[in-house]
Amino acid sequence: MSLNSVRPWRNIYRRKSRQIQVGNVPVGGDSPISVQTMTNTLTTDAHATIAQVQAAAEAGADIVRVSVPDADSSMALREIVRESPVPIVADIHFHYKRGIEAAEAGAACLRINPGNIGNEARVREVIKAARDNNCSMRIGVNAGSLEKQLLEKYGEPCPEAMLESGLSHIKILQDNDFLEFKISVKASDVFLAAAAYEMLAEATDAPIHLGITEAGGLTSGTIKSAIGLGNLLWMGIGDTVRVSLSADPIEEVKAGYEILKALGLRHRGVNIISCPSCARQGFDVIKTVEILEQRLEHIKTPMSLSIIGCVVNGPGEALMTDVGFTGGGAGHGMVYWAGKQDHRIDNTKMVDHIVELVEKKASELEPTNVPSEIAG
Repeated sequence: MSLNSVRPWRNIYRRKSRQIQVGNVPVGGDSPISVQTMTNTLTTDAHATIAQVQAAAEAGADIVRVSVPDADSSMALREIVRESPVPIVADIHFHYKRGIEAAEAGAACLRINPGNIGNEARVREVIKAARDNNCSMRIGVNAGSLEKQLLEKYGEPCPEAMLESGLSHIKILQDNDFLEFKISVKASDVFLAAAAYEMLAEATDAPIHLGITEAGGLTSGTIKSAIGLGNLLWMGIGDTVRVSLSADPIEEVKAGYEILKALGLRHRGVNIISCPSCARQGFDVIKTVEILEQRLEHIKTPMSLSIIGCVVNGPGEALMTDVGFTGGGAGHGMVYWAGKQDHRIDNTKMVDHIVELVEKKASELEPTNVPSEIAG
């Protein structure tokens, strides 16, 4: 029996969208919500960009976007695509020819901004290149770069203007019999983005790419994204996500997964449940969790671990986790296995012991022939 059938208040009913392919990754329909990031290296430095793509993929990124601002970047993209373990999205602004070149270079998807890509004739040329090269597209509406006529009509960026921009470009793609597209309506303002996405979700069945653009630094940007994306995902809106941070792309991937994990929408790696610590703690909780996060990064199998400083909440939290440790007295604590008390261990040996137990449990839980990143 599933947890959600026992606790219906945990259910999230995802909006019905049609499914497209971004390379070998399905987006939309009933496919898992994919996690994306974007490289921040110079694309012309293919070696550095490939290394960053591979690191992001190892961290769990399903799709990675690469900016293609000039012809030299288009040339480097061929090597990047060839060496990438995940589908590459080419980010296109201003120069429609870059979109054509990127499709020919093997990009799995083209991201175009309708506010700056050019007239309909140029968009149609990009559509043809995408179709000819089995490449999907993302319409990327951004509050900061709306079309001039829409700003004149509405006076400022607003949900209605963003929706109108997106729907007008959806029509261009549909009029050209091109349906392999997803769409985003991003803004740095959480309220503006959320309102635009809600309107978009009602207006189209296209897969939706979620993001709060230019969200900020690691801490502030993660919190802003968690609020904005979390609320939309809770409403069932969103088929793929990117957390936009002024930080290492790997941090974007981690934040994306943490948002999805918190809502029970995606599971990858160890979900550590830990207390903030207080004077009752039987060991240094904060330092222990910091070490465990680092030492358990290699675990891809979805599982849970509780690290609680004392017996007030420790036993109760351990009931719900695969592995647990609760601080006690005299330098010892209790180890829990599958929710039950199992044995005591000295605090000084606790970290190594828990790592061993988590690795053991992960091997038991690993689904046969199912990639751990998409399990669940």
